[in-house]
Amino acid sequence: MNNTKPTPGNPAQIILDGKTIECPTFVGTENEKAFDISKLRDSTGYVTFDNGYANSSPTTSSVTFLDGDKGILQYRGYPIEQLAEQATFLETAWLLINGEFPTKAELDTFNSEIVANQNVDANFAKIFDAFPRNAHPMAMLTAATVGLSTVYSSETDPANKDHTKKSLLRLLGQFPALTAYAYRHGKGEARVGPKAGLDYCSNFMHMMYAKDDSYSVPKEIVSALNLLLILHADHEQNCSTSTVRLVGSSAANLYASIAAGITALWGPLHGGANQAVMEMLQAIQKDGGDVNKAVASAKDKNSSFKLMGFGHRVYKNFDPRAKIIKKACDQVLAKMGINNPLLDIAKRLEEAALKDSYFVEKKLYPNVDFYSGIIYSALNIPTEMFTPMFALGRMPGWIAQWKEMVDGGTTKIGRPRQIYTGYTKRDLKR
Repeated sequence: MNNTKPTPGNPAQIILDGKTIECPTFVGTENEKAFDISKLRDSTGYVTFDNGYANSSPTTSSVTFLDGDKGILQYRGYPIEQLAEQATFLETAWLLINGEFPTKAELDTFNSEIVANQNVDANFAKIFDAFPRNAHPMAMLTAATVGLSTVYSSETDPANKDHTKKSLLRLLGQFPALTAYAYRHGKGEARVGPKAGLDYCSNFMHMMYAKDDSYSVPKEIVSALNLLLILHADHEQNCSTSTVRLVGSSAANLYASIAAGITALWGPLHGGANQAVMEMLQAIQKDGGDVNKAVASAKDKNSSFKLMGFGHRVYKNFDPRAKIIKKACDQVLAKMGINNPLLDIAKRLEEAALKDSYFVEKKLYPNVDFYSGIIYSALNIPTEMFTPMFALGRMPGWIAQWKEMVDGGTTKIGRPRQIYTGYTKRDLKR
C-alpha cells in the first residue's frame, strides 16, 4: 500500500504580537500544500478560525484524491472514470480498503468472505419490528448498524486487527440486508434474506423486491447499480467521512463510527441532496416544465426556490461523477425502454443554468446528485431510499478511512477549539 510521507518544505512564518513563529510546511504527492499549526496555541495563545473547516486538514490520507478546480477524483490513484467503466463495486471496495487493485484470487476470497458474513442474525433483525411503519430508513439503519456491535460485542476492539477484519466484512456483508429490511418494513412486507449464487448488487435487489425465488434482476439494473455504488464509494474528507474519523478518534468501535457517519449523511445538504433534486424536478414538472422560470426563481433573492444539484463545496468545475451519471442515464433508460420526462427536464435545466451568467460566474455546475436520483427511480428505488443507497455505496470508503486512521496509530482524539462569544463572568444574585 502506497502511503508516502509528505515532503517537508521551508517553514512558514506567522507574526503575532511582534513575535515570529515558524510553522513546518509540507507537500502531498499531488502537490497539495499545507503548514502545520498544531503548536500555535501553545506558543502564542492564538487558535485559527475556519468556519466549516474549509481550509483545515485534520489528517493526511492516501485513500482518495480530489481536485475540485480541475474536476479530478481518484481512488488510490485510479481515475474514477476508469473505475466506473472497468471495475465492479467489490473490486472498488477492496481497492479502497487495502490500497491496491485486487488480484483474481484476492477478489474471490473477498467475495467468499462477504458471502459468509451476509446473513443477519434472525433475532437481531427483529429490531426493525420496533419501528413505526413510517420511520425514515436512515433512522432504522443508524440504529441497526450500531446495534450490530451488540451481536458481536466480544470482537469490536479497534486495536485488534482480527476484530477489525471481522467487523468490516460483517458490515459489507450485512448492510445490504439491513438496507433492504428497512425498505420492506416501511412497505409492511416480510424480510427476505440473501440468496446463494447471486452477485453483490443482484443479491441486494433480490432482498429488496423478491416475492419468491422466481425473481430475476435484469442485467441493466445490476450494471447501473454497480456504477452508482462505485461513484459514491468515497469522496475524501466530506461531512460523513470526517464524522466517522472524529468518532473513531475516541477509540469507538467500527460499528459506532459508521453509524455516526450514516447520521451525518442523512442531512439534505449531504446525502439527502439527490432526494431534494428529484422533488425539485417533480415540482418543475408540475408547474409546466418551464426551466427558465426555475432558473429565474433560483436567482431571485425573494424566492424560496433553490436549484438543487448544482454547486459543490469542493468542486469549482464539473463534478466528474456527474458527467458519468449523465451519460449512464441515457444508456440505462434507453436499454430499459423507459421514457422519464424528468430526465428531459433535468437536461434542459442544466443547459439553461450553464448559459446563465449568474451560475457561470459562481461556478455552479451539476454535481453527482443532479442525475443519480433519476437512475435510482429507473431502478424502482423510491425517493426515501436514495440516501440509504448512498450509504450502501459509501460503506467501503468509510471503512477505509476509519481503518487508515486506526492502523496509523498517530491520530489524536478530535477536539476542535472555539472562540467564546458569550457572557463574561457574572454573579448569581437571588
